[in-house]
Amino acid sequence: LCIRRNVRQPASAKWYDRRDYVFIEFCVEDSKDVNVNFEKSKLTFSCLGGSDNFKHLNEIDLFNNIDPNESKHKRTDRSILCCLRKGESGQAWPRLTKERAKLNWLSVDFNNWKDWEDDSDEDMSNFDRFSEMMNNMGGDDDVDLPEVDGADDDSPDSDDEKMPDLE
Repeated sequence: LCIRRNVRQPASAKWYDRRDYVFIEFCVEDSKDVNVNFEKSKLTFSCLGGSDNFKHLNEIDLFNNIDPNESKHKRTDRSILCCLRKGESGQAWPRLTKERAKLNWLSVDFNNWKDWEDDSDEDMSNFDRFSEMMNNMGGDDDVDLPEVDGADDDSPDSDDEKMPDLE
């Protein structure tokens, strides 16, 4: 078995789309010498990965333009997450790449995917509604909460009685 050390292989990656950003996560454990270059219509990623310092190189011609100055990346022990600021906010990216070609190292991150185009301000998710409700439960004196019978009653309840010893 002959392994060529100078050959660079693309790192596996997954991506997802948001209203103002596109996120790409390069799945490389124990990465070193990470280099991410953001250009207006291209992303270049390279690093050494794993205990054998395998060389990775990904060059992506992007579906649409990004703002290179507002795009960032963050390295962790398990991956490198790139946050690409879209050139045009609010425009959905049906794919990451300019070409429609299927790349075996690239997949959609369905765990983080959100079909934000179909969302409207009136149709918030349950979490958003819950957060809004909690924020509105502050010190508003205008809000009349319903009276609860016995809420201010200091009389002993049946659950205040001493419990019998366990055998």
